[in-house]
Amino acid sequence: MVQIPKPAAPPSPAPRSVPTSADVARLAGVSRATVSYVLNNTRAVRISEPTRRRVHEAARELGYVPHAAARSLRAGHSRMVLIPAPSVPAGRLYGRFLHELQWALGRLDYTVVQHGTIGLPGDEAARAWAELRPVAVLVPGTGLGPQGVAVLKRSGARAVVTVGPEAVEGAHALLMDHASVGHQAGAHLYERGRRRIGVVVPEESGLDMFSRPRLEGVRRALDGTDGSVTELPLGYDEDSAARLAARWRGLGLDAVFAYNDEYAMLLMRALQDAGISIPEETAVIGADDLMLGRLLRPRLSTVHIDLPSGRDLAELVDRAVRDPGAPLERHPALGARVVHREST
Repeated sequence: MVQIPKPAAPPSPAPRSVPTSADVARLAGVSRATVSYVLNNTRAVRISEPTRRRVHEAARELGYVPHAAARSLRAGHSRMVLIPAPSVPAGRLYGRFLHELQWALGRLDYTVVQHGTIGLPGDEAARAWAELRPVAVLVPGTGLGPQGVAVLKRSGARAVVTVGPEAVEGAHALLMDHASVGHQAGAHLYERGRRRIGVVVPEESGLDMFSRPRLEGVRRALDGTDGSVTELPLGYDEDSAARLAARWRGLGLDAVFAYNDEYAMLLMRALQDAGISIPEETAVIGADDLMLGRLLRPRLSTVHIDLPSGRDLAELVDRAVRDPGAPLERHPALGARVVHREST
C-alpha cells in the first residue's frame, strides 16, 4: 500500500489581540470612563454629540464590543430581558406586538432574549430562566405561579411581568380579557338577527386558555335572550373542517364565531365547498382582523383586537427595573371591537 504523505499544515496566524476600551479611548482621544459612559448609554452623564460619534466610530473601527458579564458586574445586574417563546401557535398579531416590544426595549438599552422551554411547567421553567440571570422576565400566557416569581426574584430579576387573563402574586400584570372578544362577536351576531350560534373551540394543544374565555364571552352575550350557543371542536386542518361542514345543516346553526380569522377562513372555505352560502345560510365572524380576511369573498367580519403598546410595556419594564420596590402595576391590556363586513 502506498501512503500519500499529508502536506504540512500552514502555520497558524498569530492570534489577534482582543480590542479593549483603552484602545477605543486612545483612538477616540477620550478617557476610558467616557468610552464606558457612551457605549453603556449612561443617562446620568452628559456627553457631547461629537464625542459620542468619535467613540462609536473608534469602536466600529477596532471591532470593539462591551463585555456583557463585566458590564453586569459593574451595574449590579444584567440588561437582559427574557421572553419565553410561546408554547402555543403564535400568529401575525403576536408577531407584530413582539417586534414592537423588542424595538422599544432596545431603545431603552435592554437586550431581549427569547427562551424556549416547551414542555416545562411554569414554575419549573422559571428555574431554567433564572439560570440566565435576566434583569426582567415577560411571561406570556398562564402557568407561572407565585413560587416561580419568587425563584426569578431570588436570582436577581428586578421585574417579572405576566401577560395573561389573571394576575400572579408578586408580578406586574397586563390583564388580557379574551372573554370580551367572544362577547363582542356574540353580540354582533345576535344584533344581525342570528339566534343559533356555533362557537369554534380549537383542538390544538394550549389554545384553551384563549378559546374557553372567548366561548364564555359568547354565552354571556346571549344570556337571557332567545339565542343558543353550540360548542364546535375543530382541528386546524382541511379534513376536520370538511367533516364539520358535512354535518352543518343537521346542527341547525345560522351563525358561527370561528375563534379567530385563520379558523374562520378554514371553516368558511369548507362550508362553501359543501354548498352552504355565506352569509345567507350561515354568518361567519373571526377575530384578529388579519389582512387576508379582507381578501376573501365574501369579506370576513372580525373582532379587531388592540394589544398593549410595545412602548408602554417596555416603559413598565424599565420603571420596575429602576425601582424594584415600587408597588406592583396591574393594567387591562386588550381592547376589542367588531369590524362588520360581508360575511355577517
